[in-house]
Amino acid sequence: MEDKLTVDHSFGAIRIADEVVEIIAGLAASQVEGVAGMSGGLVGDIASMLSRGKSMAKGVKVEVGEQEAAVNLYLVVDYGVSIPDVAVHVQEAVKEGIESMTGLKVVETNVHIQGVHFRPAPEPKEDDNRVK
Repeated sequence: MEDKLTVDHSFGAIRIADEVVEIIAGLAASQVEGVAGMSGGLVGDIASMLSRGKSMAKGVKVEVGEQEAAVNLYLVVDYGVSIPDVAVHVQEAVKEGIESMTGLKVVETNVHIQGVHFRPAPEPKEDDNRVK
């Protein structure tokens, strides 16, 4: 893990790993209504299948500087939602989450919609198939 954010205090330094910022962003985005999931792209999805457990940072890439962060999120949204509305809510949630937990200033949050999740149609009940 590479630590980029370092804050020096009289008690010592505080270091926050990039992966921690990615996890915060992933959790914040996944809690927004209309987000079906995160997508790491084909390479990311294969890597997640090979790794042990699912990473909460899947579908999130961050660039962290001394005091600022830029975030790229790769999402799958639910069918029927307003994609621009979901994207704006994700941007707001991610910005607030990172800034409140780390003290970093989020200078940009880019949302990339990678797919649409369709819910399976409900199966007909046996009673619906009877001849009347």
